[in-house]
Amino acid sequence: MMTFPRLATFSTGNGTSYGAVVDGGIVDLSARHGKTWPTLREVIADQALTRIADDAAGRAPDIALDAITWQPPIPAPEKIICIGVNYPDRNAEYKDGQDAPKYPSMFMRTPRSFVGHETPLVRPRASTQLDYEGEVVIVIGKTGRHIAERDALDHIAALTLCNEGTIRDWVRHAKFNVTQGKNFDGTGSLGPWLVPYTDEAQIADIALTTRVNGETRQSDRTSRMMFSFRYIINYISTFTTLVPGDVIVTGTPTGAGARFDPPRFLKPGDVIEVEADGIGLLRNGVVDEAV
Repeated sequence: MMTFPRLATFSTGNGTSYGAVVDGGIVDLSARHGKTWPTLREVIADQALTRIADDAAGRAPDIALDAITWQPPIPAPEKIICIGVNYPDRNAEYKDGQDAPKYPSMFMRTPRSFVGHETPLVRPRASTQLDYEGEVVIVIGKTGRHIAERDALDHIAALTLCNEGTIRDWVRHAKFNVTQGKNFDGTGSLGPWLVPYTDEAQIADIALTTRVNGETRQSDRTSRMMFSFRYIINYISTFTTLVPGDVIVTGTPTGAGARFDPPRFLKPGDVIEVEADGIGLLRNGVVDEAV
C-alpha cells in the first residue's frame, strides 16, 4: 500500500478541481481551500502542499476515482522544460563514439501536448511513429535565478511522472531542432499526481520503469543520470528564472520503441505504464486522432 501523499488535479461534470488521493477515492481539497488556492500551482507557490496533504489525512473520500478524469497535475505551467539525453545507455544509443556530453540537451513542450493519467495518447494523422519515453519529473516550488547547486534541491516542491511521447519522424524534419515531434497535441502524459518533495534521499536512487502491454521496455535508476537534479536546476536557472509550478522532465532511459530493429512504435490499443519508486504509476492507452 502506498503511504506517500498524492495530490491530483481532476475534472468532473462540475469542472476542474484538486484533491488528495486516498483509499477509495479523492478528498476534494478545492472545496475546502479553493478560495485561498484556486489550483495546485497556487498551493505550490505558497509552499502549502504538505499542509493540504495533512488536512486530507483521515478524511473519507468525497469522490470515487471512477467518477473523475485525471488531468496533468499542474494547470498551465509557465514552463515545461525537457532534458534530452540523461542516462549513459541512452547516450550510447547514438553510436557516435562520443563520451558523455558536457552540457544537457533540452527543449520545451506546450501544456496542450500532454494529457493526464488514464487518458489515451493520440497517434496523430500526420505519422504512425508515436513513441514512448518514461521519465521522472520535478516540479519547482520556489522562484530562483542563478541557483547554486548546493541550494538547488530547496527549489523542488514535488515529483511526478511523464510519458514524454514523441513523433519520431517529425523530430528529424529539420537540421537541429526537435520541437515539431515533441509538441503534437495529446501525445504525452503527466501525472497521475504530485508527491511532495521531502529530502535528497527521496530522489537519489529512484527506480524508473516503462512497460508496454506488460513488457518492460525501459528500466534504470536516477542515481545513474549524467546530469543530476541539482545540476539541472542550476543549469536551467542560469538562462531563465524558475518559478513555482514549472515542470522539468529529467530524461528517459534506453529502450524507446525507435531503438528496436524493426522499430516498435505505439498503436491504438496499446497500454503504456511508467512507474517509479515512491511516486506511483502513470498509465495511458493509445487512440488514433479523430478524422
